[in-house]
Amino acid sequence: MQENRSFDSYFGTFPGADGIPMSHGVPTVCIPDPIHPGTCVRPFVDHADVNVLGGPHAETNERADVDNGKMNGFLAQAEASDRYNCTSPTKHGCKTARTVMGYHTQSDIPNYWAYAQKFVLQDHMFEPVASWSLPAHLFMVSEWSAMCRGDNPNTCSSANDNVQQADTGTEPNYAWTDLTYLFAKNHVSWRYYVTAGTEPDCENPAEISCASVAQNEKTPSKWNPLPYFETVRQDHQTGNIQSVGRFYEAAKDGTLPAVSWVVPSNPVSDHPPAHIRNGTAYVTSLVNAVMRSPDWSSTAIFLTWDDWGGFYDHVVPPVVDQNGYGLRVPGIVISPYAKRGYVDHQTLSFDAYAKFIENDFLDGRRLDPKTDGRPDPRPDVREDEGILGDIANDFNFNQKPRPPLILPVHPRTTLVNTEG
Repeated sequence: MQENRSFDSYFGTFPGADGIPMSHGVPTVCIPDPIHPGTCVRPFVDHADVNVLGGPHAETNERADVDNGKMNGFLAQAEASDRYNCTSPTKHGCKTARTVMGYHTQSDIPNYWAYAQKFVLQDHMFEPVASWSLPAHLFMVSEWSAMCRGDNPNTCSSANDNVQQADTGTEPNYAWTDLTYLFAKNHVSWRYYVTAGTEPDCENPAEISCASVAQNEKTPSKWNPLPYFETVRQDHQTGNIQSVGRFYEAAKDGTLPAVSWVVPSNPVSDHPPAHIRNGTAYVTSLVNAVMRSPDWSSTAIFLTWDDWGGFYDHVVPPVVDQNGYGLRVPGIVISPYAKRGYVDHQTLSFDAYAKFIENDFLDGRRLDPKTDGRPDPRPDVREDEGILGDIANDFNFNQKPRPPLILPVHPRTTLVNTEG
């Protein structure tokens, strides 16, 4: 799981995908520019390797970006943020804020596009929660984002912006049930691999720039939330949270667990102002490691980005409950059994990953308070929402297994090495 890119910002011109509305190669949408009344900004090609800061991406920003389905608040939210200091048309930050309307082309991110072209691109993958990194990562491992008053799961309640740690300086207590609880009960192996360095985002989602915070597998955080879960501690599985170096070792040895989550550090996260070329190289190295592994023949790789990062997207997110969905993000499926050159138009979210895992390794058992033996007050069973598609449709298990697609870690690109 990478960081902070909308679907349109990376794949808005991908053939056959639901991309930026165009007529003769020119975007037909134009977003109001509050600093220049009566004017608007169209999505534009941005070859910058560093996209400065992106836009604010808390729950309130998501609502403003969507603007009741008009999808026209992205530029206004960026210009209104303190970091850009865009208080008048003459301010330098006003020009920089427009980067949220920029998008990258195939020549900028050739490896990401190669995976999409050769395997499966999902063009309706929505963040499961209308908010930022922490709730997205909580949904990835537990299908919910909540705040709890104690160790009892029944004290938890939905919290989309979930900034308990940032606001109070205290460690959060995630008492509700996560996937590792089902893994432990059913003897399914798992690891959560953390890339050492600095955290990919700010502690507060309303900020788009902040001081760096160190990160490794021993530091619980927004991007490493499992140490805060009661179930992980009670099942004595905190040792399953490991450095990304252990991922490379397991891939080489053919000892990858049934389920792996892999999260980046800031320099390789794709999160502005990190260099896109570094994020692409990092992801390519992970995929290459699996493709060279004895485990390749039985592996499915799901690549996505945790939230939209304030970047423009034109598709209105569906509403499933009080928590989500959030804005679209890219989703790619890479596997020997993935369909070739397939664009999946199903409505998906990270809930589809949990659904696939539960169907594949848990005989369809769900994180369901009525059946999992550990009740909590989550509003619904997200995996069973009628609107949610099935990632199994992205595979053809009757086809001859696909060979590895080993790509150069540092491909030639049209990215321009600039910071604004």
